[in-house]
Amino acid sequence: MSAPDIFSIGVLSERSGVNIETIRYYERAGLLQKPARSPGGYRLYRTVDVTRLSFIRRARDLGFSLDEIRHLLDLADQKFRSCRRVHDIGLTHLTEVRAKIRDLRRMEGILATMVKACANGTMPTCPLLEVLASA
Repeated sequence: MSAPDIFSIGVLSERSGVNIETIRYYERAGLLQKPARSPGGYRLYRTVDVTRLSFIRRARDLGFSLDEIRHLLDLADQKFRSCRRVHDIGLTHLTEVRAKIRDLRRMEGILATMVKACANGTMPTCPLLEVLASA
């Protein structure tokens, strides 16, 4: 592993910001190619793996599912990329994120109302607990 472009999973983890178990998971999921092995059986990675793993990490940070990431990687791997297909995936994901934001804002309003109705002291019944129990 002395070649500068060949390194261990620990180095890949440090360079990409992805923990080792997650790297192994992405390999099993087919997002990363199975790495070459050293004579001792250790995984051997290259700089291209850092780039691919960083792509996956950033996509996960943005909330893309593994299937969406797999599709984006397939498109990225093509010599002639379809920007339209990438756009469609991004637009679909953006629509889902906006829907989640709306749901979170609605939940925030309901929870704020319930917390406000809840007294700081003690009382025979708690409005917050009653609302949660009645649902």
